[in-house]
Amino acid sequence: MQRVYFDTNMVIYFVERHEKFFPLLLRRMVNKSGQELVVCVTSDLVRLEARLLPMRENKPDLLAIYDTFFQNTDQGGISFDRGVFDLATRLRADYRLKTPDALHLAAAIEAGCDEFWTNDQRLAQAAQGHLQIVTFESTP
Repeated sequence: MQRVYFDTNMVIYFVERHEKFFPLLLRRMVNKSGQELVVCVTSDLVRLEARLLPMRENKPDLLAIYDTFFQNTDQGGISFDRGVFDLATRLRADYRLKTPDALHLAAAIEAGCDEFWTNDQRLAQAAQGHLQIVTFESTP
């Protein structure tokens, strides 16, 4: 099974069952016989970003759905240790990434992820040689 880091937008698309992206994600996550194909990897930064809008808009039911999602993906959670921050600093310096993007990518690399699912193509160059960036914007 592949280890896949879900960028925040992918978590939002999955949890909120986005009309366009949810079916695309599901097709890559589960085969036709229902067997899971990936281990979903996230971080506390993804959790923070995904929970922000439901909390800000006072949507406790949606917040509870996110909390359940993150409880169920705890086995794929990444902690940000010094190695993650050091790599994020290098990625930010070399590729001029924003701090959150550099942290997400560094966390995925440090966790040994095979793929990084996002719709942010700007991360592709920084990810070369470490893991594959998979985007869903142009997926049929």
